[in-house]
Amino acid sequence: MPGDERLVGGHTGRMLAVTALAWATLQLARFAVPPLLPEIRADLGLSLSGAGVALTVLQGVYAVFQYPSGRLSDAWSRATLLAPSFVVLGAGCLLLGGAAGLATLLAGMAVFGVGKGLYAIPSRALLSDLFVERRGRALGVFSAGTDLGGVLASGVAVAAIAVASWRAVFAPVAVLLFGLLVPFVAWNREPYVVRRAGLPVVATLRRLLATPRQRRTLVAFVCFYFMVNGVLNFLPEYLRVTKGFSPALAGGAFALLFAFGLAVKPVSGALSDRVRRRTVAVVGMLLAAAALGGLVVADSGAAVAAAVVAFAFGYKAQFPVIDAILLDAAPDADAGADLGAARTLFLGIGSLGPAFVGAVADRLDFTAAFAALAGLLVVAAAVLLWPGR
Repeated sequence: MPGDERLVGGHTGRMLAVTALAWATLQLARFAVPPLLPEIRADLGLSLSGAGVALTVLQGVYAVFQYPSGRLSDAWSRATLLAPSFVVLGAGCLLLGGAAGLATLLAGMAVFGVGKGLYAIPSRALLSDLFVERRGRALGVFSAGTDLGGVLASGVAVAAIAVASWRAVFAPVAVLLFGLLVPFVAWNREPYVVRRAGLPVVATLRRLLATPRQRRTLVAFVCFYFMVNGVLNFLPEYLRVTKGFSPALAGGAFALLFAFGLAVKPVSGALSDRVRRRTVAVVGMLLAAAALGGLVVADSGAAVAAAVVAFAFGYKAQFPVIDAILLDAAPDADAGADLGAARTLFLGIGSLGPAFVGAVADRLDFTAAFAALAGLLVVAAAVLLWPGR
């Protein structure tokens, strides 16, 4: 019943709070990397292409673990996957902070990607179990944790550059993640179950690809996530190299994305409960594409800030809508598996976005890379809007 689906207080509100806060914390570590990237590259001797590969490893490993974690959270329990994920994420943060070269940086990225992959789908599936009538709102609040983490990450990164080292960011985040495991275990009501469970990949793919509409949806989200991964991972360095921003100003512009996302995501999630979710998605994609094109041609700090804000409104609106579209189409018994498999597909291919931007920026420049991503976003909107038969 909707009355039992409390967003604040009660069992549902507590679980929403701890899962969203943990998501915000891990995203703090994740989004501290882009504003620190010039310092990381200088310290470890990385090219733009090498940095792009490292970021692709993080996103690629994260993507690969989406399906098995979702499937096992259906067969076992959500908590069985979620509790260990806090520990793996903390270990990944410690490895990132201690990286001594490309190999150890890749190891830290991979471990962190495993932990994020273990967390992302079971947490969403848990909220989908707890919230039905208010699913869009709950997922909007949860996904706003990304933006809370991103805002904090920008400030923490700028402070680390100014007074310490890029390495100082990650150990405190590990401690926070280990600490959040305590209230999660205390409030969780699910059993911890481990049993034999198969991974019916073929059956899951058949459900996901059953209709042309579903196939077009996946293609659109592949394009969207390719763009997102490319832009977000290099936006601060792009602003410093191409627009002449200082580290603090670039970090502030990066923070704008997440500050506006805090407000946009819950609103878009609630809006998608009232009108067609695809309409919300298409409008947001077109706005983000126009804003990214405006960012490329912007020639003043005010114009850059306006483009970043418009981009935030457009692309941040997607995340609760994407999750809700996928969960709406999934059978209840296979919600975790279907969501995980779909996200493995579009996040896996989309993880190549940073490698693309790094390679194009090394060979041409950032402007060419970002212009290409704006065009790809228009393609995504067109594919999602295509009516079919």
